[in-house]
Amino acid sequence: MASPSKALDGGWGWAIVVASFLAQLLAYGSPQSVGVLYPEWLHAFQEGKGMTAWVGSLVAGVGLIASPVCSACVDNFGARPVTVFSGVMVAGGLMLSAFAPNVQFLIFSYGIVVGLGCGLVYAATLTITCQYFDKRRGLALGIVTTGTSVGAFIYATAQNELIVLYGLDGCLLIIGALALNLMACAGFMRPLNMPGYYLKQKAALERSTEEQLFEKPQLDELKTAPGSAAQEKSLVKELLITIDGIQVEKKRGSFLARLGIMKVVKKKRQAYAKYMSAMYEILQDQAMVAFCIGVFLFSLGAFPPVLLIEDVAQSQGLIEEVSVIPLVSIGAIATCVGKLVLGILVDIRWINSIYMYAFTMFAGGVALLLIPVTKSYLGLQILSAVLGFFSGNWSITSYITTKIVGLDRLTQAHGIVMFFGGFGIMLGPPVVGWFFDWTQSYDLAFYFSGGFVLLGALVLSLLTLPCWTRKPASDNDRPDIQYTNNCDKVASVA
Repeated sequence: MASPSKALDGGWGWAIVVASFLAQLLAYGSPQSVGVLYPEWLHAFQEGKGMTAWVGSLVAGVGLIASPVCSACVDNFGARPVTVFSGVMVAGGLMLSAFAPNVQFLIFSYGIVVGLGCGLVYAATLTITCQYFDKRRGLALGIVTTGTSVGAFIYATAQNELIVLYGLDGCLLIIGALALNLMACAGFMRPLNMPGYYLKQKAALERSTEEQLFEKPQLDELKTAPGSAAQEKSLVKELLITIDGIQVEKKRGSFLARLGIMKVVKKKRQAYAKYMSAMYEILQDQAMVAFCIGVFLFSLGAFPPVLLIEDVAQSQGLIEEVSVIPLVSIGAIATCVGKLVLGILVDIRWINSIYMYAFTMFAGGVALLLIPVTKSYLGLQILSAVLGFFSGNWSITSYITTKIVGLDRLTQAHGIVMFFGGFGIMLGPPVVGWFFDWTQSYDLAFYFSGGFVLLGALVLSLLTLPCWTRKPASDNDRPDIQYTNNCDKVASVA
């Protein structure tokens, strides 16, 4: 196993970057371009747009909501086994979807199974990349996360062609077979540190070896030996019960085992209470609450076009079939560019990252409001590119979270942000679909989406304004003014 000092920022780390990039491309290619499959499912199952939209919203949202569980799996088992297992889930879910008899089955096979598999891939690839890089971590993560956008761009066109050649079922079977290559990508993910599960197994093996050395003699041997009664009493072995790494000494017939279990339960309860207390402290920060609200409202309003934009073009009669370069592909490649550009801009010292995120929300909200009044396919292409570019703000969420809560609480805070984002992604497309089922038009639905995104931009901007309440200082013009709360700190990052 390579030493961490030699492996960081180069060497095998670049193989990890390539493997992680390909893993995200293979896992997220179909879910990120699900807008191409959505009209086909509407035609095949004749269900309402609201019900059918649950498939695309769940595959995008389930993995984000379950991100704490996915991260725990990676911590315990390592990136390589988790990626292998996720390859089975993604490929199996896609292949099962080819045999779906109704939308409800698709919600399970494509929405939940594939969604959880994607969540596992995302957690595994980011974790292993962070382990191999320190100084160039931002660059490495930027390359890895663009795999989702490149996958969406390629898969949108590929799925369209496969549907024409082999039908919807054949397309899903072929895409599922391609997803099996996730297991090949996992082979490159050589761990730097031993995962928690293997450390526990190693400790248990060492304990069992020690116990064999002091194994209690057979009862017959004790009876034949002189002074057997005294020896039997002195050689009664104390049993070691290992409960989650805590060894509790227990004499046969005593209550010490129960006492040990109570100690373990108490320790777990204290850890849970500490975790909940930390979460509560994070949510006490006004800037953090504002950011969570902004991410939720942006996800609620900006994700539906990814799923529904092709159906919008067909419903308005702007195009009879999906074009050679679908609108989903245009949005995906624009998102890829947006991730890179916004990631570069956020490193400029005089740019406030929170206000830049609020600006991307405002621009995205305006683009959403213009979709209903656009009556040409070229206009939809331009708006898809604009909305896709500003949707690249997803890549700077961890940067902003770090600025608000610091590195020491980043993991917990980022989990909270991902939960709000996933919840908004899950609700957005079904709500927009229900609006269409109710009004037989997407106009009101996109006014609703754009309004919510603009509301999120307004809330985020207002709640992170400078609070101007400062501790008394002898000279108000000094640059080292002390602030009294985090709101003032975050709002004046620039």
